[in-house]
Amino acid sequence: MKIIYYSLALYLCLAPASAASKRQSTEKPAPKPCTVVSPTTGRLFDLNELSIPKPENSKLKSPRTWSWNTTGYDIGYNFTLNFCAPVLENIKDVVGVEKELWKNVSAFYRHRGQYYSLGSQNSEPVMRGRKLVLNYTDGSPCEPSTKRAPRLLDRAILDDDEDTKKPSKDKGDKGDKSDDGDEDDGRKGSRPSLPSGGRRKNTIISMLCEKDPLAPQLQLSFIGSPDECTYIFEGRSAAACASAAKKPEAVGPAGVFGIIALVAILVYVVGGCVYSRVVLQQRGWRQLPNYNLWSGMFGFFKVSLLNLYNCGR
Repeated sequence: MKIIYYSLALYLCLAPASAASKRQSTEKPAPKPCTVVSPTTGRLFDLNELSIPKPENSKLKSPRTWSWNTTGYDIGYNFTLNFCAPVLENIKDVVGVEKELWKNVSAFYRHRGQYYSLGSQNSEPVMRGRKLVLNYTDGSPCEPSTKRAPRLLDRAILDDDEDTKKPSKDKGDKGDKSDDGDEDDGRKGSRPSLPSGGRRKNTIISMLCEKDPLAPQLQLSFIGSPDECTYIFEGRSAAACASAAKKPEAVGPAGVFGIIALVAILVYVVGGCVYSRVVLQQRGWRQLPNYNLWSGMFGFFKVSLLNLYNCGR
């Protein structure tokens, strides 16, 4: 009967360990860099194919030595960027960025001989609804706007007696004319610019799925810049297409084999003890299945250890 108790005690000792390993396997693993899982569809998006590593870190025989480029067209300069990694180009004297951070720039443009950062490395794309977006922040400081905002014409009213338009301002109010900053600004031809407020340049890349097998690896386009701080791009690539998310295995092959072996040992010990006690009417250690075999092996090892001990003396 003691054998059954010992078997149950062994099972109870191993149960907490197996439960702990099960809890660890169910914990959410850390996301892989440059990947994101859609919260609505559960599909996986992986942009690592578009990430160009440094030549010294590449495993290719002839690694690529330049980053992705796109034309700015009417903006006056072109853009260079990388995905989830710093650009490969050796840029220096980046405006408004500390020297130790130049190596982290993931998007930039060069204008009038100066480098402007559009954001530092970011390896965490996000889902905006069903849109895949990669964002870079903390670039160079935004320049104050030098473009004059469209100036509204003075409103006019229609006289009841004659169909003529008159200015809405009172001609006799000469003080307002001299104090009107808009009138003075019209004569000067420019409006005083507002301070940038400490904002920095940032990049937004909207990724679209390209299913055409003959399309290039990436089609990158500059969409626009609503101000001197935000630069919007659109990328089309097969890498932006969703795939089935791989679920981590709860138990590995070694764990499965260990569980099977443990169950087999428990069945052998408990079942053998029950058979020896009920059918063979055995008691004590003789309830153990194949008692004579295990007893002989134990005796052999005991005698061998005693002989080694006596030889050592």
